[in-house]
Amino acid sequence: MGYSGKLAEKQQAQYLRSLGYSYNRILLEVHVSKNSVSRWCKDISLTQSQKEQLLVNKSFGQRKGSLVAAENKKILRNQQVLEYLKAGQLLVGTVSKREEFLMGLSLYVAEGEKSPYKGGFANSDPKLILFMMRWFREHVLLPENKFRGAIWIHDNLDANNALLFWSGLTKIPVSQFHKTYIVKNKISNKVRKKRHEYGVFSIRFSDSKKQRQILGWISGAFIDKIPE
Repeated sequence: MGYSGKLAEKQQAQYLRSLGYSYNRILLEVHVSKNSVSRWCKDISLTQSQKEQLLVNKSFGQRKGSLVAAENKKILRNQQVLEYLKAGQLLVGTVSKREEFLMGLSLYVAEGEKSPYKGGFANSDPKLILFMMRWFREHVLLPENKFRGAIWIHDNLDANNALLFWSGLTKIPVSQFHKTYIVKNKISNKVRKKRHEYGVFSIRFSDSKKQRQILGWISGAFIDKIPE
């Protein structure tokens, strides 16, 4: 445009404003303070369409900023989770057979069957189910033919897929599974952060001797150790 000095910057800023540019956008072209741009352009009237476009741009910028902030927060959170996982693994170290036995017993106290006639453990987490299957096999010495599987799942999920998944994970034959219990999925506007794709799985067994043995362990490890 052939302008020079502050006058040139002022005229350029006013020209860009007349085109509907925002102050922040003008500052990318005219290298002065925002206060100067605001003072030079305060008397320039914008058309209604220009005002609407500025609002759209501002809204988009805010949404974009929010998304970027949310993504950065997510990345930081994931980094912290990894750090805690590594720190936890270092702290715990190698788990002995006795410690593994007590870990399984603790899980049984929380999620296990307390009847003196039959036993079982239910959870939706495949890692816990896998751990407890090993616990039953190696510590309880439960015979393979005593294992039974049971699935609790919503009707909007694939029950057959769940059956194959849990059977493959636990090595319990499908022929040793009880009939799958299917429940109606409640329609809700609430968004669940985590969906149990394979439902809730129960390791079951009918062996009163083994179950009473487990209950005896629980009594020795917990009941007699907790003050009333």
